[in-house]
Order: sequence, then structure tokens, then C-alpha cells
Amino acid sequence: MTRGAAPPATPPGPEPLPRRALRKLLLVLGSLLMSLYASYCLAGAARVLTREPAPIAQGEEVAGTSRDPWLQAQAGGEGTKRLPQAVIIGVKKGGTRALLEFLRVHPDVRAAGAEPHFFDRNYGRGLAWYRDLMPRTLDGQITMEKTPSYFVTKEAPARISAMSKDTKLIVVVRDPVTRAISDYTQTLSKKPDIPTFESLTFKNRTTGLIDTSWSAIQIGIYAKHLENWLLYFPIGQILFVSGERLISDPAGELGRVQDFLGLKRIITDKHFYFNKTKGFPCLKKAEGSSKPHCLGKTKGRTHPNIDQKVVQRLREFYRPFNMKFYQMTGQDFGWD
Repeated sequence: MTRGAAPPATPPGPEPLPRRALRKLLLVLGSLLMSLYASYCLAGAARVLTREPAPIAQGEEVAGTSRDPWLQAQAGGEGTKRLPQAVIIGVKKGGTRALLEFLRVHPDVRAAGAEPHFFDRNYGRGLAWYRDLMPRTLDGQITMEKTPSYFVTKEAPARISAMSKDTKLIVVVRDPVTRAISDYTQTLSKKPDIPTFESLTFKNRTTGLIDTSWSAIQIGIYAKHLENWLLYFPIGQILFVSGERLISDPAGELGRVQDFLGLKRIITDKHFYFNKTKGFPCLKKAEGSSKPHCLGKTKGRTHPNIDQKVVQRLREFYRPFNMKFYQMTGQDFGWD
């Protein structure tokens, strides 16, 4: 190179992209990445929704709920849905609603709201449908339901046993004569034009022959219905609650129920007060409320006056069945 000569010029490089073009390119790339991410999320959700349900067993969770936070979020709430470990199976007008309302006070008891009627009317819908009706429970909590008509449903014992032989059964029983009158009173409130209690009680009033086909009478033959349950469950797996003592000593009966269910005795005298107007105990504080709670207007109806000769004939009719029931259960309910 000659002294004093200028150095050769550097070859020109590629011109930088204008700022507007660069921003447009970044926007396109960002949109593409967002589309790919959305597609990935939707595919994952579809896989969760189309997953085959897990086999059903008593106390088992709904398939996928404990492992999939997304599915938990869709379902809402904590815990899992389980088939009931305990069922109040009867009897109608015995005090089943009161018992369940009292039990709801216990923090380790969760119960279905409406009566499922699964083992009598809805069995064809399957256990998955039944389990979906249950509330969510946490570990250590008991799932329950009540449907009083199970006790008099011939197929119910075998069906509950097929779900789980370990299911604990609770039967609230009441003087069958008083129960029949209460049953009639409920029907009368809905159908004021039905025949009198006296006329429905007898096939032939002259001979005093009782009409056992009338459900109000038939339900109270407890020994007959219990025989069917004992074909599938041992007597020790069935708790018999006195409907009368549930009124006179609710805390005492609830103590027996809590023991039977393996629960700590949390429900005590302090939870109840006696409502003189209704004639039965009410809760000082209901579940999820700080206010006193009594059962609704449909409970504690005034019974119509029944001919005392008819009442006496019914007591004579039920007496041998009551004696047999006392022997079968090992309890004297004092109805005679």
C-alpha cells in the first residue's frame, strides 16, 4: 500500500429492518405462539373429559378428581364424592327427617339433600348416577343418605348389599298405631277427600278384619320387613332408633347413633331445646347457621280424632308383631 493512500472501504452489510417491519414480525410470532399454547390446553382438557370412569367402590372418589386440579376446579368445592357408608332406611313417619337434620350438626357427617330413592325407584340409573347425588366429603367424614321407603322395599336389602356388605343401616321406628295415624294425616293434608281412617283400616269392620294391604298399616309390621333385611345383613349392622326417645331424649338417641357410626360424641344436650308449640325438640343452631332451627310446617301436624275402638283394635293387631320385633332387635320399645 502506498504511503499516504486511503484504506480500502469496508463492503456494505445488510441494511437493518425498519422499526415498523420489526414490530409486525414480533406480533406475528407472538400470535403464533399463543395459538399453539391454546391448542395444547384444549387438547389436555379434552383428554380429561373423555377419560373412562374408574370402577366404583364404596368410599371411592369420583374418577380423576383427586389427581386433576382442572377437573376439581370445574366441579367446585373440596373433597370427593363417595357412595354412602351409612343409610337411614326407614321408616316413613318415624322421625327420619329429624334424625338426619340432627346428624348434620356433626362436622364429620355429610348427607345428600333430597331422598335419592335409588334402591327402590332409580336403581336402573346405576351407581355412578347415585354417587353423583352425594355431597363431597373429606377423609374421615361419613357420607349418608335417607330414604324411608327402603325398609319396606323387597329388593332394597340385596341391592344395598351388592353395593357394599359393610353399609351401616339405621331404622327409626315408632309405635305402629301412632305411625299409621301420622301417615294418614299426611295423606289427608294433600287429599282432603280421601275416606276416613276408620274405613281404610278394615276390610270388614263388623268382623274387625284389618286391611294389611293399606300401606299405612302394612309399614308398621316391622318384624315382617326386618326378616327380609336379616337375609343380607347381620343384626349388629342395623341400628334401631326409637322415634319416641328421639323426641323425649334427642341427645341420648344421638349418642347411640354417633357410637354406631364410629363418630366422636359431639352432638349433646347443648344442641337442643324443646319447642312446646310443635311438641318436639329443635336445634339451637342448625348446620351452617347461627339461628335456631325447627323442622318445617309439614312436621308435627295435629292428628285427627280417631275412634278409640279402632285404635284399640289396631293395638291388638300389632301386639304379636311388636313382641316378635322386640325379640329380633333385643329392644323393648314400650308400645304396649
